[in-house]
Amino acid sequence: MPLRLTPEEDGILAGRWGEPAGRALAMQMAVGEFFGAREMVPVASAHLTGDSESMGDAGLAFVEDLVRQGARFVVPTTTNARNVDFDLYRELGQPEEVAAKERRLRELVVAMGGVALDSCTNYQTICQPLFGEHLAWGDTGTVIYANAVAGARSNFEGGPASYGAALTGRVPAYGMHLPECRFGTHLVEVRDSPRTVSDWGALGVFVGRQLTNYWLVPVFTGLQVAPGGDALKQLGATLASYGSLAMFHIVGVTPEARTLEEAFGGRAPRARIVVAPGALASIYRSFVPEKEKADLVVFGTPHLSLFEVRLLAELLRGRRVHRDTMLLLTTNQPVKALADSMGYTAVIEEAGGKILAGACYYIMTPRELARRHGFRTIVTDSAKLANIIPASGYNAIFRPTADCVEAAVTGRISA
Repeated sequence: MPLRLTPEEDGILAGRWGEPAGRALAMQMAVGEFFGAREMVPVASAHLTGDSESMGDAGLAFVEDLVRQGARFVVPTTTNARNVDFDLYRELGQPEEVAAKERRLRELVVAMGGVALDSCTNYQTICQPLFGEHLAWGDTGTVIYANAVAGARSNFEGGPASYGAALTGRVPAYGMHLPECRFGTHLVEVRDSPRTVSDWGALGVFVGRQLTNYWLVPVFTGLQVAPGGDALKQLGATLASYGSLAMFHIVGVTPEARTLEEAFGGRAPRARIVVAPGALASIYRSFVPEKEKADLVVFGTPHLSLFEVRLLAELLRGRRVHRDTMLLLTTNQPVKALADSMGYTAVIEEAGGKILAGACYYIMTPRELARRHGFRTIVTDSAKLANIIPASGYNAIFRPTADCVEAAVTGRISA
């Protein structure tokens, strides 16, 4: 059955909102028909993916073309993380050309009415998703958080798709916008409860390595601790990174899983996964260092919250980063500004670390940084970063937060 448009959407397609919106709707319809969507649904906001490096020159030209034609966003629109900190990229040795393209992309987004938030944790800053509302968010970590933790509804809207949604204010109704796609598929019995935020990432690795399909939804039971916001952030981002998942439930915690029956929609699980005692420790041990020396320690994928920055400041107070190791923290500008005002930035910088605003390491020209600084071994408490960064030639070592701080200070990696 073809996708049906409302009279207003017929008008958009005919160009009544301008040519860019008409072309965007036609593109969205093609995507929706591929996935069997019957209709479009209005969205409350859009979160744009695509830094200038990952979009490439073709992507930048696409956005330049939109602005030339007078395109305007019709819903609140924000941007995901970028690949440079405009104040520190020269000091780090990133190419001037990359920063210039990133500046231009942000100028174009703002010209269309967007907000250059430059964060992969928009939900912890200015975009709190609400239960039941439809969204057009990019970045897999933001999408799974909105779906699972808030009960909002979004598919992963990558690159041009997120721009299209910002221009039309709607998306095709398929996938996570439909109730039947949000029910649990696999039961996860947790008998090794996380004790730290990074442990929630380890739990995400354990499950994400087994469930590698966008349409699967794990349902966690048996947890002896209630996760905070940062723990849920790490769990979701890791599941999305390892398993391409867009949804999870924790019975008694997430809003669409008040009971096990509600989480599964009354259906039987397809399979059961048991997280046995010792499973989380085995996840850390699966990241084997090639050498004892830590070249680089990175915190913040997804972006650090203020409380995570504060914890790192407390762990680093009065200490000094090893002369052969670089320490980087990544967060967004609002959190960086608060960290500055609270004195956390000063403590971290006195220890020898740097806080980068708006950037995320795995898109920060990591091959160029490795070549320039001789990086090979990277230590991090982010399971998502540990999963992605080997593609850029790094030996990634995932460890608990306190162990990562010790690696930064001693220059050595724990077993």
